[in-house]
Amino acid sequence: MTTSQQRVLREQVAALYATSLSSTIADAVIAWAVCALFWWQLGNPLVFVWLGLHTIQVLRYPLIRAYYKDPNAAERSDFWARRQWRELIYYSATWGLAPWLFMPADNMPMTTLLMLIMLGLVSGGVPAVASHWPSVLALVVPMMTGLISALLWQGDATHFFLAVCVGIYAGAMLHFAHRQHTLLTESLQMRFEKELLAEQLAQQVTATQRASEEKTRFFAAASHDLRQPLHAIALFGAVLDKELQGQPSHAHAQRLMGAVRSLGTSLDTMLDVSRLDAGVIEPELQDIPLNAVLQALHPSFASRAEERKQQLRLRATPVWVRTDAHLLQRLLGNLIENAIKYTPTGGGVLVVARARGAQVWIDVIDTGIGISPEHADRVFDEFYQVDNPGRDRTRGLGMGLSIVRRLSLLLDHPVSLRSHPGRGSRFRVTVPRVAPRPASPVRPPDAEQTHQLPQRVLLVDDETDITDALGAFLEVWGVASRAARDEASAALALSAARHNGRPFDAMLCDFRLADGADGLDAALRLRERFAPGLPLLLITGETAPERLQRVRDSGVPVLFKPVDPDRLLQALTGLATSHAP
Repeated sequence: MTTSQQRVLREQVAALYATSLSSTIADAVIAWAVCALFWWQLGNPLVFVWLGLHTIQVLRYPLIRAYYKDPNAAERSDFWARRQWRELIYYSATWGLAPWLFMPADNMPMTTLLMLIMLGLVSGGVPAVASHWPSVLALVVPMMTGLISALLWQGDATHFFLAVCVGIYAGAMLHFAHRQHTLLTESLQMRFEKELLAEQLAQQVTATQRASEEKTRFFAAASHDLRQPLHAIALFGAVLDKELQGQPSHAHAQRLMGAVRSLGTSLDTMLDVSRLDAGVIEPELQDIPLNAVLQALHPSFASRAEERKQQLRLRATPVWVRTDAHLLQRLLGNLIENAIKYTPTGGGVLVVARARGAQVWIDVIDTGIGISPEHADRVFDEFYQVDNPGRDRTRGLGMGLSIVRRLSLLLDHPVSLRSHPGRGSRFRVTVPRVAPRPASPVRPPDAEQTHQLPQRVLLVDDETDITDALGAFLEVWGVASRAARDEASAALALSAARHNGRPFDAMLCDFRLADGADGLDAALRLRERFAPGLPLLLITGETAPERLQRVRDSGVPVLFKPVDPDRLLQALTGLATSHAP
């Protein structure tokens, strides 16, 4: 018996026993009433013989009630189905004896009354046992056989006619009972099949979620391990770039930094996905002029389009929208970059915004290769690229549109795609429209600041290559530094600096220290113990969502490896400004 059949039988047996108590009480009342009436009308002593048999049958009820006391009743459905079937045969056979013991041959009203009572018992009992076909037969056949045979025994035409009527009624009752049993069984099977499908779907969803989590952990681990050496390479490269200026070898240093930035961009793309999945990016919605965002985008992509001999046009618009300027700029930037990448030389990319009622449609339109319908739903998947089986790295990782989808959901700015293969594509971003109002201009996300650098910096990192690279980079810019590989050595350095009257102006700490130590906790403890108010900058290669969320909750500024040298300088000037007396 299959699992589904076992579950069906379990439900059928439960339905059989559900009405056992009420039906037993009702049957006992009917039996006593019948005996009292027939004794009063006929005075036949065999009435008491039948009542004794019926009482014995009723006293067997504890055998039925034991079903509810069996802790393993669900697993023993076969046993309890057989017991119910056996008790129904006893019950039905007892009633089948009634017409043989006290149905009068010469009293048609009493004969008809007994016949109607027995037919009523069958009619009332069949719905209660219809879920289990053997139980239907156990209820109907013995009782109706006893009644029909007793009527035929009388030998006259009237009783023969009644026997035929009872037979027809019993046949019809069995027919409808079988149909009802089939419907109930099929409904139970469909129910359990749906439950089984739901369970399988839940298992698939769980497996998918587990695979997604494992993928995220893999990316986090791989990204962290790649970022560590790349961070050192970027800093050493920046030192070489500055020291070789004006020399013939300077071009090699520039090419090195270009390669480092390219790899860093790929890793930052994966970091963006981790940050979005972790929920550490929260939109700051404001009413802004859309032109501010479009103007910030033009300098970033105009030169790239010019290199490919493409025409990039961003049409000015007077509309205002409610959005996060930085996140919308990143979303549109990914769409523009994707359009430039897949548009052949000499083509064009147009960015235009149009007000439509309470919404603004921002369209990014290109004359590129287009996307066929079978790929339209998948282009927003991670690492999916149309017509790039060789994984040409000049066409990126295939993460740009995946980030677009995540930003779209985060901002609640729906993105739609319409494309014609060979003619181009149109990506439409729908943004809420607001009324224009005076507002401070939106500063582009990468606006540069110039401030004085800190004089002395404590570097806390367990990797010597990293501290050597950081120290060399800071030395080029006139910043003294001291390295510490763990919390204990950092505590000694801070204590000595305080004792000598030469405190540090800032502390740069890695998130993950040796032996799994938590750099964030260590840095906060060191600051509280030795230098309250000391500016702290966290530098990490972590991309695990839960750790990114923890960094965000701490409120400590953070840079992600490999750190762009210019961004590191900006962060250091910011620390110096915040620490200025």
